[in-house]
Amino acid sequence: MDARRSAPIDAIAAAIRRERERVGLSLSELAKRAGVAKSTLSQLEAGTGNPSVETLWALGTALDVPFSRLVEPRVAPMIVIRAGEGPAVPASKANYYGTLLSACPPGARRDIYLITVEPGPAREADAHLPGSIEHVVVISGRLRAGLPGHLVDLDPGDYAMFAGDVDHRYEALAAGTAAVLVMEHV
Repeated sequence: MDARRSAPIDAIAAAIRRERERVGLSLSELAKRAGVAKSTLSQLEAGTGNPSVETLWALGTALDVPFSRLVEPRVAPMIVIRAGEGPAVPASKANYYGTLLSACPPGARRDIYLITVEPGPAREADAHLPGSIEHVVVISGRLRAGLPGHLVDLDPGDYAMFAGDVDHRYEALAAGTAAVLVMEHV
């Protein structure tokens, strides 16, 4: 993975530490609640780990914060993220990257991502914060997404909305699949 596709390790390390301290959890307690090894969490806070999307979602859920709070970039008066750039975080078991495009501003509870998915193993996503809703618009390729037993095939321009607070999945049906994902946290 080149530098443009790497996770923002320093920002993630600072955010995990900041949020853990905000809620008053020890490293051990947060690791236990998130279901990750204490050594993994320690490495992440030290900025030496390589977090997966799944690990960051688990930590966000354990801390009761949106995923974006753990990877959000600096706030600027105008933000432009060129294609192929941005803080991309890989999934551990699928050829899937989530790139945070816009973290939710104060008072709002939504985040915007660009997701890229290639054919191969599906991205099996665990439930997010209670009340989370996912909005997906496919921009290229073909995507199968939704809840187990309620998956839908989407083409460019198609939109789907489904609960994000239950297990769900994303699967590329064609090479070069990309979509805009809006996570709504109610």
